Amino acid sequence: MNSVSEMDRVLDDNGGSAPTATQPNTKGLLVAGILCTSIAGIYALTTPFVLPALRRICLPYVPATSKQVSNVFQVLKRRQGKLVDLGSGDGRIVMEAAKRGFAAEGVELNPWLVWYSRLSARRLGLHDKTRFLRQDLWKLDLAKYDNIVIFGVEQMMCELEKKLTKELAANTHVVACRFPLPTWKPVSTAGKGVDTVWLYVRQR
Repeated sequence: MNSVSEMDRVLDDNGGSAPTATQPNTKGLLVAGILCTSIAGIYALTTPFVLPALRRICLPYVPATSKQVSNVFQVLKRRQGKLVDLGSGDGRIVMEAAKRGFAAEGVELNPWLVWYSRLSARRLGLHDKTRFLRQDLWKLDLAKYDNIVIFGVEQMMCELEKKLTKELAANTHVVACRFPLPTWKPVSTAGKGVDTVWLYVRQR
């Protein structure tokens, strides 16, 4: 008797129907699907920009701050000629150099960043004053440049210093950002902390 009454109560609670298995929460599934799609899209768009820009030594893309850019050109004041930014990223150093009268080039391995830089230069009307090359800096002849800018990592600076010593002409100006060259003596510095830049002049 008690079993019959309990069954009647269950049927009443379910509108006269026997209880069914829990239905899936379609709203939750929809939200989860949108979230997963968004994450995948963001990953696909941003991955090319943060991949290492140099194969020989891992150098991820980290854009220069406005203070770092300002410091670079503070130590290069009154300089002109041909300038190259090694590992030029989104091209902001190259474009600022072009605005200041340099014949400016950027060297970058990441093809997405090269195309992004070219588009940015065109949008700013600087496409005829800048060049962005997809090239490995270790295979680039540096002798033709009067000014060299590098945002490097500590692991690469020793090998880079050897390349600079071998290839640069006298009076070439080198600006190292974030990390100094290991044995060259800077002629001046600007900034503090991560914004520090070191200026070197190649001597013969």
